[in-house]
Amino acid sequence: MAQRLHLPHRHKPASAPSEERPGPGSRVYAVQRTGAVLVALFLLLFGLLGFASGQAFFSTRGQSVLGMSSNGLLSTLSVVVAVVLLAAAVHSARTASTVMLVLGPLFLLSALVNSIVLGTSLNVLAFQTSNVIFSVVVGLPMLLLGAYGRIGSRLPPDSPYAHPHTDDADFVDERPSTPEEVAAEEAMREAEIAVVQHTATPEQYSRVQAMAQEHHRIDRRRVWMELDAAAQDRARHDATSSDQGGALPHPRTGRQVPWHRAGSHPG
Repeated sequence: MAQRLHLPHRHKPASAPSEERPGPGSRVYAVQRTGAVLVALFLLLFGLLGFASGQAFFSTRGQSVLGMSSNGLLSTLSVVVAVVLLAAAVHSARTASTVMLVLGPLFLLSALVNSIVLGTSLNVLAFQTSNVIFSVVVGLPMLLLGAYGRIGSRLPPDSPYAHPHTDDADFVDERPSTPEEVAAEEAMREAEIAVVQHTATPEQYSRVQAMAQEHHRIDRRRVWMELDAAAQDRARHDATSSDQGGALPHPRTGRQVPWHRAGSHPG
């Protein structure tokens, strides 16, 4: 029987607040998810209109779309980013927040890089000044929306990110904390090793079998200590029964005479 290592673990509360139900964090989640959806819809519209204009894929002089320049590559990237944002928003508000925290800086970096290559052959996204401004206008809000209620020195009171210590309340340390528990751990380990080596006594084997029904070390130790207590109760009961004595027939007369423990003398 293989030994299992049980480390401190966290119990997940059965009634953990959901992002979909009203409660702490619902406003923060709503802002994050709504922001991701709005940005995604605008980028999707921009990308689809770019495809509809029929511009070349790698043209450095794109067609005008919604007051900006676009080519096939930029339209494709816009649609891909829109799909990623929508998928993140559908998955969870936390995912949407994380995605926006990544995409926001990328948009700002794109504005910086493309402002340098304007009017050159390296302008593969057909950027114009309006595109640079757009990248900043979209990237900065995405960064702020992703960080809303999550990053900052003063988070909203209802922010689910403001109370990380609530997870620590579910932390369970399974290490023994009393001499009795330490002794039980040692006995458990000896019994488990004996079972693996096929040298266990019937008592050790039955105890290991009983502990196998539990998944956490703290529960296995509890079972062992309960079995210990039951064994001690049986031993006390047997000792009490043997001390009470009984009547034995006299070897010659057949009369019932009281018997005594060895070393005692009748009064």
